[in-house]
Amino acid sequence: MNFLSLKLEAFGLDISDLSLKIIKLKKKGKAFDLTSFGTEKIKPGIIKKGEIKNEKALVKIIREAITKVKGERLKTKYVVASLPEEEAFLQVIQMPKIPKEDLKSAVTYEAENYIPLPIEQVYLDSQIVPSTDNHSDHFDVLIAALPKKTVDSYTSCLKKSNLKPLALEVESLAISRALVKNEVTTFPVLLIDLGATRTSFVVFSGHSLRFTSSISVSSQNFTEVISKVLEVNLTKAEELKIKYGLQPEIKKGKKVLEVLIPAFTDLVQQIKKYLIYYQTHASHEHLPPDGKGVRKIFLCGGGAKLKGLTAYLSSQLKIPVEIGNPWINILSPSLQPKEEALIYEKEKSLEYTTALGLALKGVKFNV
Repeated sequence: MNFLSLKLEAFGLDISDLSLKIIKLKKKGKAFDLTSFGTEKIKPGIIKKGEIKNEKALVKIIREAITKVKGERLKTKYVVASLPEEEAFLQVIQMPKIPKEDLKSAVTYEAENYIPLPIEQVYLDSQIVPSTDNHSDHFDVLIAALPKKTVDSYTSCLKKSNLKPLALEVESLAISRALVKNEVTTFPVLLIDLGATRTSFVVFSGHSLRFTSSISVSSQNFTEVISKVLEVNLTKAEELKIKYGLQPEIKKGKKVLEVLIPAFTDLVQQIKKYLIYYQTHASHEHLPPDGKGVRKIFLCGGGAKLKGLTAYLSSQLKIPVEIGNPWINILSPSLQPKEEALIYEKEKSLEYTTALGLALKGVKFNV
């Protein structure tokens, strides 16, 4: 019986330009279990580069998606929802060790030097990042800022969908929570989210993300390149991309590989540029003693499933590249997945990474 409990159950809702994903978890021993999941397509134009263009249409899609989830029916109205990476500004700043009751106002004042918009036009949130250096003479503070008009539009849609937002979170924070084991690393790692409309980069080190950025290169772009060069429709191009990917040993896929290499060469150059930027701008205490930067790369998002991608990126970047495991902070090793929940399969769950990170935050409201 829990009708007198003040604990709140919340599910994760990842809203992107072309789809939304729903995940709900529940506590199971020392780990968590999946209870509900679902996905729904969003027609192009309803959301564009993170900006909601048709609120009425999005509300209808959210309502329908909630009724169609697989697993248990959603009985809660509380939600932890994503906010678009394109509209967000995140950065770790250093603050002097002043009393914590004075820190919030000091952070607001200092943030004006970093945020590219007037402070009155944004919602600002911040949190102290636990230090890996016990002798540190300062606070590391993660600040996150988004335009008020962006946050207000997402909040409005959620409320019109009869939902009660417990928290709104930038995608990169949710991705980090899902992929980084215990949300801490002893060396910097790069998380790459290969989505349908863009690719996002997140550098995580210690207890916090340190750098984020996104580019317009996307999984859909690769399909369009195949379609144009090989003169096939988009459906056939998608089939060829999935079937052959970047596998040089497959003769029948040689044409697909030749088409994709220029696009992925550009992606590699973009990744190298951001790796160099982080290496040259990171504070000394966020790098290992040898001074080296990112030592491992984890991939997520629907585009991460491309055959041969991890091997290709590893060879080009000279850094180990792995498919991320978005269940690493959710399932215990002994927990057996339910047969009907195909989302448990590692590759199929990659596109749910953000939703899983949001759901993790949601389930902790009830722990």
